Amino acid sequence: MLTAFTAGLLLITISELGDKTFCIAMLLAMRHSRRWVFVGVAGALATMTILSVLVGQAVSLLPQHYLNAAEVALFIGFGFKLLYDAYRMRGGASCDEVEEAESSIRQSKFLPAGKGATYGVALQSFVLTFVAEWGDRTQFATITLAAANNPVGVTVGAILGHFICAAIAVLGGRFVAGRISERVLTAIGGVLFIIFGVVAAVSKT
Repeated sequence: MLTAFTAGLLLITISELGDKTFCIAMLLAMRHSRRWVFVGVAGALATMTILSVLVGQAVSLLPQHYLNAAEVALFIGFGFKLLYDAYRMRGGASCDEVEEAESSIRQSKFLPAGKGATYGVALQSFVLTFVAEWGDRTQFATITLAAANNPVGVTVGAILGHFICAAIAVLGGRFVAGRISERVLTAIGGVLFIIFGVVAAVSKT
């Protein structure tokens, strides 16, 4: 369980910093109540994590040798993809997904205003984050981890990782985004995915 917890925590925390959901939380927190933005973002990420773990448990019913091969292939594939993305990025500190996050917020149909606006902020944060996270690499990573590891450990570790990133984005996202290198974080994430892929390959032999 500890291994699953650590894997979920590390993969999610490194992968989510500077991601689109991070930028959405950061931008919303600059315009609305930080508390309600965090509630909505954290709720969406926790919901997505639980759904991903459930999918992973369903996938775990497949033959074990297929699962082992898929786990190794996905982690190493994601790792090299992230390294390639990092190679193509420009240097410096940036959050290149800010524009995409701003576009998603502008297109949102939830416009918190007036009485009950706090709940509207939470709802807007939840929906935008949930949609942005759907199909993201961290979702596939969570599914893969849950299919081959302790589901409780993966769930707790991944949710904690998401909460950490959401708290950073809400409390000081603009400050952090201006001082972290997306290129470095992406490269670290790539290396981490490859390491987990190699560990998975060695542990299954």
